Amino acid sequence: MNPPTTQALAEGALGVALLHIERDDLAAARPFLTEAVAGGVSTGANACLFHGAPALEFVLSRAGRVDREVQAAVDRVVAARLAAASRRRESARLPHLAEFDLIRGLTGLGVLLLTRAGTSLLTEQVLAYLVSLARPVCSDGRELPGWWSQAGPGHEIAGGHGNNGVAHGIAGPLALLSIASRRGIEVAGQADAIGVLARWLNRFGGFYWITHDQLSAAETPQASLARRPSWCYGDLGIARALQLAAIALGDSARRQAAEDIAMAALTDPARIGRITDASLCHGWAGLLTVTRAIAADSSTSGRFTACLEQLSGRLSAGIGALSKPGFMEGRAGAHLALDGTNATGWTRTLLID
Repeated sequence: MNPPTTQALAEGALGVALLHIERDDLAAARPFLTEAVAGGVSTGANACLFHGAPALEFVLSRAGRVDREVQAAVDRVVAARLAAASRRRESARLPHLAEFDLIRGLTGLGVLLLTRAGTSLLTEQVLAYLVSLARPVCSDGRELPGWWSQAGPGHEIAGGHGNNGVAHGIAGPLALLSIASRRGIEVAGQADAIGVLARWLNRFGGFYWITHDQLSAAETPQASLARRPSWCYGDLGIARALQLAAIALGDSARRQAAEDIAMAALTDPARIGRITDASLCHGWAGLLTVTRAIAADSSTSGRFTACLEQLSGRLSAGIGALSKPGFMEGRAGAHLALDGTNATGWTRTLLID
């Protein structure tokens, strides 16, 4: 396996290092860590959980290493992102997905902060920011969800959209707020925000995103296509976010409903048939990893046993076809899922625990 050349956890050397660290092989991880930092460590606009200093801190911490210089750099990144978000709100502009999402934004940085010992002011500020997304905003005379964004994933969407995915949408902030609450870390309004975001996903979670026309419709739109039930965008990732919300709120009925969403997707041939590779992001590895987490928190975990066996078989059969070496879309992430261990807490990057 040739070391990737980018400093990205998603697709670069850091993701391969993470696999070796999880397997407790620090000697094998060391060359990939060296490769990752050979050109310096990014603290610029692209620094996030999956790239640069934050990604490096996460991977090093999985090996039990604390680099104070890297942590200080991450703190500066987080503070700058919070300040930028505050300026954006003050100017009454809508957020870009990269401001708040898991992959590029403050949700991902919040994941990293929660892996540190204790609770910091920065952690509380990130949670407070995510709580603020649950409050409606007024734009051009219209009341919109606080996470409504004009820019879609890679393109503009007329009238903007409300993104639902774990990777780039509101399911990510919901999961992080719920995980923090479950660990006893809360800020003002957190429980109410969890309720608001969960109700939105219960209503609109069958779509990758909601457009202004759909939001304005007299009746809740119904998804007409069998959509891929992936971790990044799809029923499995959203079901886990809703299950985590129900646990945080102590709501057993919501918890059961979330697990039913997952089971319905896992047993629907039309939806499962849309999974075409073995990756973590949108393939069998992601489905297996999320389903394990859902089953572990279910009072009826046995109902997922057959699904887990089938997913493991699909992943094992498909892993060899992955052409990339990395974490999110490559062999490193798929092998982490197939190994089935989580000694380092690597699954935290997926916002499922």
